[in-house]
Amino acid sequence: MSFKDQSTSASQTVLTEVGEAREPRSAAANGCLIVIYGQDMGRRVRVGTEPLIIGRSPKSEIQVDQESVSRNHCRIRFTGSGFVVNDLGSTNGTYVNDNLVEAEGRLRHGDQLKVGRTILKFIVGDDVEVQYHEEIYRLMMTDGLTQLHNKRYFDEMLDREVARAKRYRRSFSLLVFDIDHFKAINDRFGHLAGDAILRQLGAVLLGRLRVNDVLARIGGEEFALITPEVGIDGAKELAGKINRLIGDTRFEFDGTRVEVTVSVGAAEWQPHYEDAMDVYKAADDKMYEAKRNGRNQVCY
Repeated sequence: MSFKDQSTSASQTVLTEVGEAREPRSAAANGCLIVIYGQDMGRRVRVGTEPLIIGRSPKSEIQVDQESVSRNHCRIRFTGSGFVVNDLGSTNGTYVNDNLVEAEGRLRHGDQLKVGRTILKFIVGDDVEVQYHEEIYRLMMTDGLTQLHNKRYFDEMLDREVARAKRYRRSFSLLVFDIDHFKAINDRFGHLAGDAILRQLGAVLLGRLRVNDVLARIGGEEFALITPEVGIDGAKELAGKINRLIGDTRFEFDGTRVEVTVSVGAAEWQPHYEDAMDVYKAADDKMYEAKRNGRNQVCY
């Protein structure tokens, strides 16, 4: 079976975990911030000895023109031994690796800085230029918010799996699922909450699949999973586990619990299908059937 059974407490929120940061070889003020999610994705801003402010104000060194961002949201400065971020009394807070910065927090290599709905990755060291290009390459395949694969990568992998199925007559299955009543979550709690739920959902699912499975965020609240060498019976079982896992997980935003369920559609590649769109449409149709039948369920 392609789903790893790992114990997860239903009463504990699962947040995106960022890998342990490694210290740069040099403590010199040679770093940069890269926008990995939000407006101007891929934009790079050098971080040096001079303090810089991130905010909605046009006078900010890094302007983020979003309602969820305060005019002067946070400040990054070099202390002589490393970089720190100070929240400047922002309305919605400043986060480093999903942890709220109370007043000041240290920025380490690889940290993710969240300002409003924008996420910036901090890199520092002697090889910033190389790391920047590596990060841009990663962004071509990865969704910056959830850390899952993006639609571009998903499309490429689905085409590849279809070609393999045709050539070797090996089947595979596709699961398509999205969050039920996601618009209502955004309307009630705000878009920051919606982003947080998507990020937490990605963290719940990451690391629970086989190496060859491809899980991607393919739309706002829509996800897809390619499962090579898995027939419809296995896909049905996997879809049920995903449905139950999401339903049993405690999702929160600012200390408030948010009920989250998903509707899942599953389809197996059929010899009479012509291309990737056929198997995707089959799974997508089943997902909408699950929604019509009341949501929070699996159709196949």
